[in-house]
Amino acid sequence: MNETKSVWASKTVWGGVVAFVASIAGIWGYAIAPEEQAVIVDAACSVAAGMGAAVAILGRIVASKKVK
Repeated sequence: MNETKSVWASKTVWGGVVAFVASIAGIWGYAIAPEEQAVIVDAACSVAAGMGAAVAILGRIVASKKVK
């Protein structure tokens, strides 16, 4: 495994974030079922991918140097 990716591109990280938020919500009396957590992780990954694409495109548009 030599390839790398951003921390935010990791489903494991997003799963951990959702699990953490779910545990805090549980302390406050709100329960998030595991099935709902899976849906939230998928949605978060989709949003993160879309934001990454937007940042990449915007970055290329506003770049001041050419790509070789």
